[in-house]
Parts: sequence; C-alpha cells; structure tokens
Amino acid sequence: MTSNKSVCIVGPSKRFLSGISYYTIRLANAMSVEKEVSVVCFRQLLPTFLFPGKSHVGKNISDLNFSPGIPVFNGMDYNNPLTWIQAYRFLKAQKPDIIVLQWWTSSIAHMQLLLKIFAGFLNKPKIIIEFHEVVDPFEESILPIRLYSKITGKLLRKNLDAYITHSESDKELVAKRYSISPEKIHVIPHGLYDQYGKLLDIKEARKNLSIKDDFVILSFGLIRKYKGTPYLIRAFEQLPPKILEKSRLLIVGEIWEDRKELLDQIKASPFHDKITLVDEYVPDEKVNLYFSAADVVVLPYLRASQSGIAHIAMSFGKPVVVSEVGGLKESMANYEGTFFVPPADIDSIREAILNQFGERKHYEAPDQKWDRIINCYIELIQSI
Repeated sequence: MTSNKSVCIVGPSKRFLSGISYYTIRLANAMSVEKEVSVVCFRQLLPTFLFPGKSHVGKNISDLNFSPGIPVFNGMDYNNPLTWIQAYRFLKAQKPDIIVLQWWTSSIAHMQLLLKIFAGFLNKPKIIIEFHEVVDPFEESILPIRLYSKITGKLLRKNLDAYITHSESDKELVAKRYSISPEKIHVIPHGLYDQYGKLLDIKEARKNLSIKDDFVILSFGLIRKYKGTPYLIRAFEQLPPKILEKSRLLIVGEIWEDRKELLDQIKASPFHDKITLVDEYVPDEKVNLYFSAADVVVLPYLRASQSGIAHIAMSFGKPVVVSEVGGLKESMANYEGTFFVPPADIDSIREAILNQFGERKHYEAPDQKWDRIINCYIELIQSI
C-alpha cells in the first residue's frame, strides 16, 4: 500500500521551456495517479536577455500540461518578492508532506533556498533534491555565478532528507563534490519521453521536410559545447563518397553556444550542401517528424548526466549512436538499439554511423515507463 503523504514538486514552468519543464510535468502527472500532488513553478528564471534560448521564451510550443486537478502555482520570479510571498501562501494552503526540488541550474538557487526556509515555518515537510546536472561547466566558468552557486547551493543542500540522481555515476559525483553521504543519495531512472505521438511513415516525413536523400543522420536538441556536434560533422565528412552522396546530416536544435564556430564549420565543409541546420527550439508537434525521417540518431556528447533526447529516441525505437559517458552508460545499456562510442572519437562515430547504413531497424523501448519510475519515488518517500 502507498502512504497518504502529499507531495509538492518544484521545477521550471513552460515559459522558459526546457527538458526539465517536460520532466516536471511528466513526474507530477504520473505521481498524481498515486498521490496528492501540487506544483510550484519557477516562471522567470533570470533576465530574458541573458537566457541563451530567449527567442522561444513565453511561446506556446508545447502541448504538454499538468493533469486537471493538480494545484499549480505558476509561478516564482527571480526578482519579484511578491511572487515569493505568493509561493509561501500556496505552500501554506497545500501543506505538503514532501517537497521535491528539481536541480539543473544555479540561477534558481535563491528561490529554492527560500522554499526551504518557508518549509521550516510551515509543517516542516521532508525535502528531497533531484539532480539533473551535477554542475554546469558554463556556469562554473563565470566567477560571479560560481561564487553565487557555491554559497546558495551549500545552504540549500545542507541537511536535506534525501537526494536523487538518475545514475550511479552521478551519485558518486554528487557524493564527492558536495560531501553528501552516499547512503542518503538514491538512484531513480529517468522516465521515457514518449509524449510526442507515433512514428510517421518515413517517406512522408522526409517529403514534409523536403529531404530526398536515402540515409538521414539526425542530431537533435540544444546545441552546446559539450554536445560534441563538431565531431559529428567531421565524422560525417569522412563517410565513403558513395554513401555521402546518398546521405543527409540533419542538425536540429537551438544554438546556445559557439554559434559562429558551428556556422563557420558547416560553411567550410566540402559537403555543406549535404548538411541541414535547423536552428530552433522544435515545437512538440514537429518532434516526431524529425525522428520519423531519421535512420539513426547520433549523440556525440563529451559529457552527460542524462539526455532527454536519448529518451525520445528510445521511445521511437531508433538506433542511437551515443558517447559512453556519465549516466548514459547506465540509462542506455539495456536498450538494444544503443551503439556506444568513445567521446570525441571521430573514427568510431563514423564507423558506428556506417554500420547503420541500409539497416532501418526498429528497436523495443526499454522498460522505463513512468509508473515504474513513480514506484521508486514512493519507496523513497515511505522510507524518510
């Protein structure tokens, strides 16, 4: 039997849409089947002009919403104390027994710290922090942000009731970096992102995208330095000429870092006419179009805790060439369509892509449905 403890999940709203926005909604909706759930959303994470994806801020590009009946406060703004007071009143009214804080960026640390303080004035709920990222190298490279993160993060993480990571490797990193007892860190797998509909006919998908090539290699998701996109381009350029002439490298995602370098690399490529770059945050309604058109998905990450894109690819049954790094080594190990390569290894990426030419296999998605994930949460909640 499940306990009757109520849960408040804290994460980003869809205003600054990201993978963690989707995760917060999927987690809340799945948990609401078993428990009384409420949600506190962070609405304005930081000044919009500082956000790398500012072009899509506030746009309605996702159909995913919280289930009816889930009370949602939407939301807290980084610079508006009035919204902090409103969040306090919301928590006071909901009286959650458990608060689950989603951690992915230090920009919201002061708001999470406020919620921790508010909890102390209320019914003193148990507090869990869920790590989607151990540390962001970009934030770590900027001294003021690094100092802010170090101070607020230390206060936030102190004396919490439990901590969650999505892999054993992240558990080790969190324990070491933040001096947290491993016994208090619990590994709960990442659920599949299977909300994007069904696969379309491959010919129709390619027709809609004006792709006439026989072999389509897809790189999908936000483009950042650690995603390793330049290595994929170089691997693509080294495919045999007879395969290259039949191939299309489809790079789809909003560019967040190294824009000039990426554009210059594509422009200078002798095969630039075989490379398509779609620089946008893809609306939900078009996600299955790109994955349906692809023969293989390539994720040449240099590091990673997890990858929402990998979980989309697995839900569609696509073969995935992925770097054997971080939590991906665990989350994708049981997926038959996973083809691991060493990070930054151009030859290995090329060979793995070549092995998919002409295959067009469909793989069974792993057993990472959200009801199974929620059972892990419930076990943790009952234990604290």
